[in-house]
Amino acid sequence: MTFGEKLVIARLALNLSQSELGEKAGVTERSIYAYEQTGTFPRKNVLQKLADALRVSVTYLMDDNETDRYKNIDREIFLDEVKNEFGLKGRREAQTVLAQASALFAGGELDEEAKDIFMQSLMEVYYESKREAREKFAPRRRASKNLCT
Repeated sequence: MTFGEKLVIARLALNLSQSELGEKAGVTERSIYAYEQTGTFPRKNVLQKLADALRVSVTYLMDDNETDRYKNIDREIFLDEVKNEFGLKGRREAQTVLAQASALFAGGELDEEAKDIFMQSLMEVYYESKREAREKFAPRRRASKNLCT
């Protein structure tokens, strides 16, 4: 399935018109038409906005062989949240952790549900440990210093 076909399917699944999707993604109705009908691809930032508006993963939209609209969406949402809270360095670090954890499954007999549970747990642990580390090791402003100024 092509990018344009997937865009149409996801848009209609949410009962959105081209103009409504354009409004949600911050592009014109004409752009949505072009993406759906002419095979035009949006810029990266617009692609992410389209995926968010359609509640699908960017991977689903861009990979012609991917048929699961929701595959990897939890991972992408997680990475965006990490980026918002801990910056690009935190996002890269989280991507590395997830990639290394995925390698654990190579050739294994674990079913998809068990893999999903493991990865979800790993994402939660990562996020919580980053927050705790920030609280514990981040420089703190001293109240006495503020009183002197």
